[in-house]
Amino acid sequence: MRAAQVIPVTLLLAFAANAQVFKAGRCPTPAVQANFDASRYLGKWFEFSRLPTSFQVGQCSTAFYTLKAPGVIEVLNSELLDDGTVNSIVGTAKVKDPAEPAKLEVSFYEDTPPGPYWVLSTDYTGHSLVYGCTDYGLFHMELSWILSREPTLPKETVAELHAILSSIGVSVDKMLTTVQEEGYCSAMGQ
Repeated sequence: MRAAQVIPVTLLLAFAANAQVFKAGRCPTPAVQANFDASRYLGKWFEFSRLPTSFQVGQCSTAFYTLKAPGVIEVLNSELLDDGTVNSIVGTAKVKDPAEPAKLEVSFYEDTPPGPYWVLSTDYTGHSLVYGCTDYGLFHMELSWILSREPTLPKETVAELHAILSSIGVSVDKMLTTVQEEGYCSAMGQ
């Protein structure tokens, strides 16, 4: 193997070691929430489960969305780290195309490109299913979150959301359940 081939393979292995979900081929293009209403989506959401990521390592994760301007949402993500500290980051979600308001792009740093944040399903008061995928040539990287307005979700709802993800090829067996126990998460002010 030549040096030019070793570097991309090494980078891919480094990403894989960081628990990102990489798959062969291009990203799927799932249907998103019809008639998505961002104003009903605002407020606090608890992370119920997610695909592994290298940038999210804590528990008790929450997202808080507020409207900054039409088509622009401020994102405040927080998590409780193992050492008891709360890690938070603020970003911006923007609607890419007003004809498809459930397809947002989220950015947390000015010098990095935004990532896709597609709302595949939400009832606004109980659950939200979020999916993001980025193509990298012959591979793609998937992200997904199941969010809830309360720390728990009914098993039937989780099964429905898993079925949506499975239908687009997401390995739901890789989803990590987020700890949201009241005593453990008390440092988060939940």
